[in-house]
Amino acid sequence: MLKKLLISILTTGIFLHADMVGLNINSEDVELEARHNITSMFGYNSSTNYFIGGSYLHTEDDNLISVIFGASNTLAGAEGLTFNLGIEGIFGDDFVAMPFFAAAALHLPLDEPVPPTTLKVRFAIAPSVLSFVDADSYSEYRFEGDMEVISNVHIYMGYRNIDTDYEVADYNFNDSWYGGMKITF
Repeated sequence: MLKKLLISILTTGIFLHADMVGLNINSEDVELEARHNITSMFGYNSSTNYFIGGSYLHTEDDNLISVIFGASNTLAGAEGLTFNLGIEGIFGDDFVAMPFFAAAALHLPLDEPVPPTTLKVRFAIAPSVLSFVDADSYSEYRFEGDMEVISNVHIYMGYRNIDTDYEVADYNFNDSWYGGMKITF
């Protein structure tokens, strides 16, 4: 009970101070996500941006809350390519994991009449040493396409696969396509 309350307070705080909020759905799931760039809060001046974020994924069978901390930077010599690295806290009803994640975003160099478009990929993994309660391991991957249709308003489509393996059995938590909208501030 206390764990859920603390996680809910932290996640709510992230959503209230977010500079990006997104909502994606499909016929069976809904996910709410938020992210806040904390680099400016500390007066840090570098090409690396640090961020905190959170998400809430509701499915028919279970819920998953995620709290993340990471860093983002562009790759020198590869214009339009951004990398993110960090650690995440994953909290399910009877599952806790602390996976490391890596993500990349490629901003496509399309001509002026086409809205800004980005392709994204994300991987996260927590072996048994970073999986707790009834968890044995955690893995996740996502592919996503994003288009800024109005200034600071993005529509996106993606695919996610989340495996939450327990000590007694392996379980595919989510394997689905989704679509949604993000707003950046």
